[in-house]
Order: sequence, then C-alpha cells, then structure tokens
Amino acid sequence: MVITAPKTVDSTDSSLGSTTLNKADMAPKRTSTSDTARLLQDIPGVSLIGAGGISSLPVIHGMADERLNVQVNGMGLMPACPNHMNSPLSYIDPTSVDSIKVYAGVTPVSVGGDSIGGSIQVNSAPPKFAASGQEILLEGAVGALYRSNNKARGGNVAATVATEDINLTYTGAATDAKNYRAGRAFHAAGSEGAGGQWLDGDVVGSSAFRATNQDVGIALRHQNHLLQLNASEQKVPYEGFPNQRMDLTNNDTTIINLAYKGRYEWGDLDGRIYKQDIKHTMNMGPDRMFGDFPGMPMYTKGEVQGSKLQANMFSSDADIVRVGVETQYYTMYDWWTPVGGQMGPDSFWNIDYGRRDKVGIFGEWEAKWNREWVSLLGVRGDRVKSDAGPIQGYNGTPVWAIDAAAFNARDHKRTFENLDLTALLRYEPEKTQNFELGYARKSRAPSVYQLYPWSTYEMATTMNNFSGDGGGYVGNLDLKQEVAHTLSTSGDWHDATREKWMLRVAGYYTRITNYISAQRCTISFCDPNKVTATTGFVALQYANETARIVGLDLSGDLLLGSADDFGSFTGTGVLSYLRGKELSTGDNLFDMMPLNAKLAVTQRLGNWTNTAEVQWVAAKTHVSQVRNEVRTAGYGLLNLRSSAQLTKNIRLDFAIENALNRYYQDPLGGAYVGQGNAMFLDSLHWGDYVPGMGRSLNAALNASF
Repeated sequence: MVITAPKTVDSTDSSLGSTTLNKADMAPKRTSTSDTARLLQDIPGVSLIGAGGISSLPVIHGMADERLNVQVNGMGLMPACPNHMNSPLSYIDPTSVDSIKVYAGVTPVSVGGDSIGGSIQVNSAPPKFAASGQEILLEGAVGALYRSNNKARGGNVAATVATEDINLTYTGAATDAKNYRAGRAFHAAGSEGAGGQWLDGDVVGSSAFRATNQDVGIALRHQNHLLQLNASEQKVPYEGFPNQRMDLTNNDTTIINLAYKGRYEWGDLDGRIYKQDIKHTMNMGPDRMFGDFPGMPMYTKGEVQGSKLQANMFSSDADIVRVGVETQYYTMYDWWTPVGGQMGPDSFWNIDYGRRDKVGIFGEWEAKWNREWVSLLGVRGDRVKSDAGPIQGYNGTPVWAIDAAAFNARDHKRTFENLDLTALLRYEPEKTQNFELGYARKSRAPSVYQLYPWSTYEMATTMNNFSGDGGGYVGNLDLKQEVAHTLSTSGDWHDATREKWMLRVAGYYTRITNYISAQRCTISFCDPNKVTATTGFVALQYANETARIVGLDLSGDLLLGSADDFGSFTGTGVLSYLRGKELSTGDNLFDMMPLNAKLAVTQRLGNWTNTAEVQWVAAKTHVSQVRNEVRTAGYGLLNLRSSAQLTKNIRLDFAIENALNRYYQDPLGGAYVGQGNAMFLDSLHWGDYVPGMGRSLNAALNASF
C-alpha cells in the first residue's frame, strides 16, 4: 500500500519570526484596493507610504522601499524610475495573490540579503494537477469590482487546464480609476489643498490610474520534481502620483520566471532564474499641465536578471540545514528628451548605463532541540558592485556643463562587501504560550539612484525623489553601505486551540551605522537660501548618518460570545508605536508612523461575515527638520465591511470605507504636489500632505467553477 499526501511544511524558508496571510485573510481586503501592498496593512508593525493607486510602499518598523527585502513569486524585482513609481509589489494584482509571508523582526539569511529591514514574500497560487485517475482538471474564476469614490472599475479572470503531470494556467486583471475625493466631514471651511485650491471640489489631483496584468504559466510534474515556467506582462498607461513632481505616463513590463523544486533522499533542492524588462515613461499628467508647456518626457529602461539555488538538507528528523547562492544583475538607463529652450537641444542623461550587480552565498541551521526549544543560526555574504557611464546635460551651458564635468571626472565604480548574521530562538513551554528572541546584523549597499544622480540644478533635483516629500535630491558617490544591528523579542499567549483568545507583544531595537539619510545641498547650483530654511521644499543630498529605531507592537483577538440567532462575535485589535532618530544630528527620522491602533468587531452568522472597524492615528509631531517634513493632525476612521458566500462558488463582498467621510491627511502620504506647475521647488504650495480618500462604497463579486 502506497499512501501519498502533500508536504505540510515548506522547508525552503523558516517560519520563525514570520506572519502569514492566506487567501481567506485577504479576500475581504481586495474589495477596497487594487494595490497589493495594502493587503499588508493589518499586520502589526506594517504601515504604508502613499504613492500611486497601485504602488504604495510598505514600511516595516520604520524602514521602507529598498531597505526591505520584497519578493514576488521568489523574484527580487527592481524599480526603474527616479521616483520608484514601479515598486516591486506593483507588478502583481491583489486578485492574483494566494499567500503573503512577512518577517517583521529578524529575517533569516536564506530569505534574502542586501537589506536591513524586514522581508515580504508575495506568492501566487501553486499549480494544481488532476488527481490520480482523473483524466483532466478544469477550473476557473471570474470577478468584478466597483468603488464609488474614484469610480474604479475592475475585473479578473483565471483558468486552469491540467492533467496529472501538466498544468496550464492563465490569470488576468484590469483596473481603471479616476481621481479620488477627500473626505468632507469635519473639514474646516478654510482648509485648502496645494496651490491654494482644490482641483474640483475635494478632488485630489493626479490620483487616477489604469493597469492591466496578465500571466501565463506551464508546470510539469514528475514524481518528486516540479518545473514551472511563467511569463507575465503588465501595462500601465497612466498612474498619477499626488506626492511626486511627475506622473507615470506609461510602464510596460515583461517577466519570465523559471522555477524548479525537487525532493531527494537527502532533502529538497530549489532553483530559480528570472528576467525582468521595464520600459518606463514619466511626464506631467493632465492635472499638472500649465499654459502651452509641452511637458517634460522622461524615460527609463531597466533589465534585471536573477537566480537562486538553494539546498535544504534534513540532517535529522528535526534539523534543517539550508545553503545556497543568489545572484542579481541590474542594468538601467535614465534619460530626458529635449523640449526646447534651456532643456535642449540634447537629451539629458540622468544615469547612463547604470549597473548594480550582486552575488550572495548563505548557510543556515534550523534545529528543533526538543518540544520546547527551536533555534535558527545563519550567516550570509553579499558582494555588490555598482557603476555608471559618463553623462551629459541638455546643452553645454554652465548650469548643466559644470556638474556634468565634475561627475564625469570621477571614478564611478563602487564595491560593497555585506555581511549578515542572524540568530533566532523560540521557546514554547506549553501549547498556550511561546516566546521568541532574535538578533541580526544586516547590511545594504546604496542604490543606483542614491549614488549617481548628478545635477544640482533645481529642476533636475526635483525629478529625483522617491521619498515623496516634495524636495529635490542629488546623489552621493561617497556613500557607504548601511549596517543595522537589530534585537527583537516577542511573547504570544493564547488558548490551546487558538480559537477563543490571543495576545501578542513584540518589541524591537535597531541601531544603524551609515544610515542613508539626507543633508541640505550646499554644492554647485543648489540654492544657498534653502540651506537654513525651516519652511518650504528644499534641495538635499544623500548622506550617511547614525540612526536608531525602537518600537512596540501589540495585537490580539477575543471571542466575545456566540448565540444561535446572532452568530459569533470576535474582537480584534492592533496597536503600534515606534520612534526613529538620527543620533549623529539629533534630527528625527523621516516618514515615521505615529502611534496608531485598529479595533474591530466581526460577526459570523451562517454564510455572512460582518465587520465594524475603527482606525485611530495620533498626530505626527516628531518630524524630520532637514526635509521640512510637515506635521499632521490625528484622526479616526470608521470602516464597515460585509461578505457573503452566496453559494459554494459565488462570493459577494461589500464595504463602506471611511464611512463618516472624515477629512484627514495621511502621515505617510507625502507632500501634496499633485496639480499645477511642479517643475521647481517653490512653484507649488508647501504645507499640505496628501489627503486620504473620503467615503467610498465598494463592492466585489467573485465566482469560481
């Protein structure tokens, strides 16, 4: 007799220190967003930096963007844009996400390197095959959504044809949304948006978007081996960015992903190679155009080639040893075509033939000593090599030629040696409680856009900004790699079945040497009047500092009661606090989420699930002085959600987000520069943050067969 069953534990990555979201967790959230990053917003310690409609940047314990290790289906995708508009999570639609794993504290070295924050792994559904004796498996799904505030419309489809050994799968999704409206309730009559007025009533300029994603996959299975090839395409003809000086006016991306998984007597072998091609265009969208100005087209072309080979060896029934090698080769070109006047007759090269290549090796030992104790030890080394070719300005006038000559005279090659160490210990004295303690030394090399942007002319600096603060940035060839030492600890108490109650407390302390922050730009054509300004947008240059981040996360749930006629009621809550500071300057770190909490009550009755949620955010008072970061007021929001499993294969979701139509400014939303002439620092009003979305009635219908 031969008995087979799917493996219940994935040996590729350790689960220590991680939180996993499954398809059921994410289903009600998809109704209200086309932004995959927003599926993470209920995880303790995670917040979001505002951007375009599909491109929010997740923040884990105060660190975001390239400080995090973000993977989509095992790939380390890269942005190719001076504003990071095409962030990694923007390349997958929320309807295609099957699971998400988040390491908010210490990341095991097998998960990734060249990052100092946490890690996020987003995965599509694994391929399904026909059961033994089943001739063919046919499955499919179709869905549609609508959101009233920005008149968003979208749809998604999926289809699978499979035998016992071959799987063919197609997924597709499309979304179109107009500019959204800010809330009106409690909105003071004199409050106005950037430029002294709103675009139209309470419309938030440059917040519309349109996107299409498609993926075709084939998988072959033979005994204990699986080979999977996926080809995906994304087209984004427009995505507005209310906290950037430009809008995305086209983004075409193709991705090829070939993966192998095999089970052997000694353990598992996992391999992957992938390639990403990006063609990206920025310009002024319709809300920014002024007079007869033809706009300012900016182009970026990027290519990523990556691979990973990892062996997971079972040295005993309890121990796993993971060893592997990982590579990533990134090439990009960033140029701005002439538009006449001072911006011509040549193309402006922001970065020409920029490269960032890295090779990493790692080893990790996960041991289960007995029922109570589990440990994880790991070491990793990554070598990162960066380079860029000579550049040119629009013409030979001093405003362009002086900076170009200074940049071209220097050697652009840089090599960084990163060393990562991790240690995690888990103690479970009984089934109702467990504790974790972790330490990590993590390293990250500067990015291409932190090293190589060279022009100090005001207009050029404002186009290099992925912070969303409305300022302008100049690169720094002398940057050193960031090195972070993190100590994290957590305690988890719950009932034996995890069905009645749970309380989790997690704390962390991180000290970062050579933290890449910013200093006021004092070189070449930077405005000397901006060096000491305490208001207004300013020009900055990347600089290394010493920083510290400390924080605490609380989360829990409690079964409040149940009755036959009213169903069960469960209360959930999350509270997060962090504080980030530059020890070398005394300044506050930029984009630190203030104290915030969420409380919700969920009713489950038959096929219905109803949730009332209150979200509270304190005033942001600890702001970055070097960036003239704007303070924001505290606020509270009420969200109502309902889901019904109408039949076995049909699900209806309905939500009223910001039900009281509260006006608020998102503390991580960035400076509101979404309308009017955005080319120069002072051409737009300073002092407003991007308003959050007002009341929206959202609905989604999904059917499977």
